[in-house]
Amino acid sequence: MLLEDYRNERLKKLEEIREKGIDPYPSKSFRNTKISEVINHFDEKQGQEVTISGRIVAIRSFGKLVFLKVRDYFGEVQIFMKGGEEVPEGYFGVKDIRLLDIGDFVEATGKVDKSQTGEISVFANYVRLLTKTLRPLPEKFTNKEERYRRRYVDMNVNPEIKERLVRRSRFWQATREFMNAHGFIEINIPVLEHTTGGADATPFVTHMNALDEDFYLRISHELPLKRLLGGGFEKVYDIGPRFRNEGVDDEHLPEHIAFEAYSAYENYEDGMKLYEEMIKYVAKETWGTLKFKVNGFDIDLDCEWPRIKYADLLKEKFDVDVFNPNHEQLVKILKENGVETNFDVSDARLIDYVWKLIRKTSAGPYWLVEEPLSLSPLAKKCENNPLVTERFHPVIAGTEMGNGFSELNDPLDQLERFEEQQAARDAGDDEAQMLDRDFVEMLEYGMPPACGWGNSERNFWLLEGVPGREAVPFPTMKSKED
Repeated sequence: MLLEDYRNERLKKLEEIREKGIDPYPSKSFRNTKISEVINHFDEKQGQEVTISGRIVAIRSFGKLVFLKVRDYFGEVQIFMKGGEEVPEGYFGVKDIRLLDIGDFVEATGKVDKSQTGEISVFANYVRLLTKTLRPLPEKFTNKEERYRRRYVDMNVNPEIKERLVRRSRFWQATREFMNAHGFIEINIPVLEHTTGGADATPFVTHMNALDEDFYLRISHELPLKRLLGGGFEKVYDIGPRFRNEGVDDEHLPEHIAFEAYSAYENYEDGMKLYEEMIKYVAKETWGTLKFKVNGFDIDLDCEWPRIKYADLLKEKFDVDVFNPNHEQLVKILKENGVETNFDVSDARLIDYVWKLIRKTSAGPYWLVEEPLSLSPLAKKCENNPLVTERFHPVIAGTEMGNGFSELNDPLDQLERFEEQQAARDAGDDEAQMLDRDFVEMLEYGMPPACGWGNSERNFWLLEGVPGREAVPFPTMKSKED
């Protein structure tokens, strides 16, 4: 049968149900017991009357006997129905079971016991309809595009998707637990910004009718959170969506959840210690282990992570001098390694592309430190080498699992770097940062020395071992109507 045929058949059943005076979509359920309680605490529940609710996932009918398998979020149980009993008005007994289908939501009240075959069951001779479904759930659902478009179907047919989303929730819950335990305060900051910054990314643009002005959707939480430091807070963080108008691949989604935190009177040395501890804590709380097999790498987070300097790594791998870059050399390296891009951008951008070649082959974990000044417009210079910054990235399984640095709080230095970034942007580099004069003004009023850190849910995707669209509830898709 075609889907349309199934739907038409259920529409006929829906009409008959309504003709019986039964509301197929009542507003309230009287459930008092989760199915997991029936299954996991059978010895306590045996002989007790319970009311359960859930979706029908199987129907077996044998004359005067009907067996319904019902599932709620917490588990599955069998409803044992026997004909011959009087059925109250508004309920469905064995004779009316033909009006119910797999996928419908029902409620049943009965005693808990075991069937003759030993299966834990709720003995209820009639059920109450909570939701009549018009489309049947497929037995298998494997087409990737259809799974992403109809994620609600995917979650029902492939329950591991729900389990993954529970781990995703636990990932962020553990992050909050860790930060709160270390004295940080969560403060939600705006998503709409006049000037967007804090990262190298192309923003989305929207228009606010009330003010008749264009706004950007934030690409980072950074600059508003640092304004809070200037306002007198000392330890702050935010967890929420950010938006980057770029391509979609296994590691990047235009909309995703990210976390950033800032701590006054600390520097990048303090940050590396804290966030190495945080990553380990979150991994342990989410997956129960610190050992992972990801992207072909065997990863063990349970060690003290070494620190490797950015310039040393590029010199060792590609003989690149990041302080005196050779444009032709950089282009040659990228072309030989199959990188397709606009090669007319700044040498700093090309150096970053070369670094990404190294990153992809790095198992880690290790801290990448002392990134060049040209690549870090918001980080403080190292005291012993003004050509590099007090910046750090944890590199794990070919991915940068975060970004942190000692925050720049010299307003004149910051203005000069912003102007360099704006010049690159005006020259055609859409990912260069914008000149944010209000942020410079805040620095002129004064911001204490601080360490900042940020990571996105890419960390979850990586350790979960799935691409980004597999790990979010409703991935962005090109619109399509059925």
